[in-house]
Amino acid sequence: MPDLTDSIESMEQLAAVWRVMVLDRDSHADVRDLPGVAVRWADCRFAFWNCVTLTEQGADAGLLKQRLGEAAEIMRSKERPGFLWVFEDLLDDEARAGLADAADRVGLECAFPGTGMAAELPALSEPAHPDLTFVRVTTDEQLRAYADINSRAYGFPLEDGRDGLGRSALWKERVHAYLGVRDDGTPVSCAATVEAEGRLFVLLVATHPEWERRGYGEAVTRKALYEGSRATGLTRATLHATAAGAPVYPRIGFRPNSPMRFFALRG
Repeated sequence: MPDLTDSIESMEQLAAVWRVMVLDRDSHADVRDLPGVAVRWADCRFAFWNCVTLTEQGADAGLLKQRLGEAAEIMRSKERPGFLWVFEDLLDDEARAGLADAADRVGLECAFPGTGMAAELPALSEPAHPDLTFVRVTTDEQLRAYADINSRAYGFPLEDGRDGLGRSALWKERVHAYLGVRDDGTPVSCAATVEAEGRLFVLLVATHPEWERRGYGEAVTRKALYEGSRATGLTRATLHATAAGAPVYPRIGFRPNSPMRFFALRG
């Protein structure tokens, strides 16, 4: 089994950050820590704020089957859909090899893969991009633009992102959230960092699909890291990357640690 230090850190960062985000969205949200399962579920339209993750280290095939069944039942009890996040390196070899079949037996299907990553940030210089001005999110209008970029990037209805982030005081005051804005005033990319247990966590990085492959996502991520590190003094950073975003982060200094799979209820 690989060294689990980074994988455990990645899972624990999810549990810590999502607790804050979900309670920001709904102070009565489901944020239970059950045996082997952490629930972070706002039951809102923004599916990323509806989360369950497995937390045990070295789970074997039998325990995995049990925990997947428990997670699926939690998900079925909710009004809104969401995801089960599985950090594959926390499973033993047999459980990892049988993950897809075990999930299928309890009515779960893989929605998309991901990768946990971490970095020890070097001394960062002031980021720049010739096409962009970086604007910190401090108003409801800017926060709505941030939500809309994420919705478009991930294929959600605009109202889903707005339901997740709209009118959040946390995102306007404590999160280092930035928009990349073109000269004509169009917001085209976004990224944020937030302090979590002595680390900077990078979250909800996105680029409008019409403006991809111009370096906008990398540039605004560098800005969020630069400002977050400058404000907090933190140099350890973590994130969870989708397959589309994963190639960007090594250029900033992030190393992949645990492969991840996101599962949704079938049908």
